[in-house]
Amino acid sequence: MTAPVYESTDAFAHTLDAEDPLRPYRDEFLLLSSPSGAPAIYLAGNSLGLQPRKARKYVHQEMEDWERLGVEGHVHGRHPWLPYHELLTEQVARLVGARPQEVVVMNTLSVNLHLMMVSFYRPTRERFKILIEGNAFPSDQYAVASQARFHGYDPKEAIVRLMPREGEETLRPGDILEAVERHGKEVALVMLGSVNYLTGQAFDIGAITRVAHAQGCKVGFDLAHGAGNLKFSLHDDGPDFAVWCSYKYLNGGPGSLGGVFVHERHAHSPDLPRFEGWWGHNKATRFEMGPTFDPLPGAEGWQLSNPPIFQLAALRASLELFDRATMEAVRAKSEKLTGFLEFLLNRLPEGFVTITTPKDPKQRGAQLSLRFKGEPKRLLGRLSAAGIICDFREPDIIRAAPAPLYNTYVDVFRFVRTLEAHVLE
Repeated sequence: MTAPVYESTDAFAHTLDAEDPLRPYRDEFLLLSSPSGAPAIYLAGNSLGLQPRKARKYVHQEMEDWERLGVEGHVHGRHPWLPYHELLTEQVARLVGARPQEVVVMNTLSVNLHLMMVSFYRPTRERFKILIEGNAFPSDQYAVASQARFHGYDPKEAIVRLMPREGEETLRPGDILEAVERHGKEVALVMLGSVNYLTGQAFDIGAITRVAHAQGCKVGFDLAHGAGNLKFSLHDDGPDFAVWCSYKYLNGGPGSLGGVFVHERHAHSPDLPRFEGWWGHNKATRFEMGPTFDPLPGAEGWQLSNPPIFQLAALRASLELFDRATMEAVRAKSEKLTGFLEFLLNRLPEGFVTITTPKDPKQRGAQLSLRFKGEPKRLLGRLSAAGIICDFREPDIIRAAPAPLYNTYVDVFRFVRTLEAHVLE
């Protein structure tokens, strides 16, 4: 496929926006205001997405039904609460390339990761290690280390950390596969992100899963920075499980619910170890309140408690937008939008900024991780004063992530123009 040809002009950015088939979706979100009163340029959707306009309406509907119906809202509400999470199931399945039985919205990310490891990290004397990224998000590192300790292993011996080659910022795809093969016979679980939070590097889920399964490992992925960002084919790629949050690219709101994928081959495995709760029990007999757990088939069988309806309602507002737009279209715009950002950044004076995210669009999502000459926190403050919102991650990275549903090419152009003005001062 021919690479896009870009121009570094305001007129060109406006032309790209005029031709953008996803342009109407920007109006579906509530935009922040800058200090000048104009809409802010919000490039922090990889940390917390913006609020969909319908989120307030959907939450308010459930507040009204609670006021009007009390407990009867579980069965007589406009959207009855007992099956409410099912309103999101098919949308989520399409979002991550899964079958409906393989996904469920529940809990939060780290809770779900622990629940999955209860089932899929089953260490033995010969095979007890967990392979992760060396700079995985801290919560993932804490989770795998605590699971190793829970099973009686020293994390220093049980955790295999993948590190880039000396002098390099990101992992080489071939090195990942080689490490899986080299350590595979000792590894019980390969547990990687889909997109690394710090570098923005995306990993090949299918290739990693195939190599790991060939070594006899179980495989899981954290899609926190991938869900709503990359186009997935989880069913076809075949990992045993995946988990994600919904407050980043999925715009579910602060602390919003997470999601779980459990591959169909585990759908009818009632003997697979798991922590049990009544919401994962057979729906036909759940209210008989029997003493013996009868798990639902598929991912729903890992549910513990009835879900928070207001959070589901807010998330439903966003998932409807993704479902209407399609991940194919979201990803196509994302590659073009982030490519435009990369093009403009590369035209800044040499040495001012280094992009640590891979250049290959297949190895990244929307985010570019940027290392600036000078004091990055001071620069971040200057950007904020100009109505441009990014975020900072230690030790020296500013992350900029143009989200395709609400960011524009003009946003990207003005962000880089503001950086250029800072250079020239």
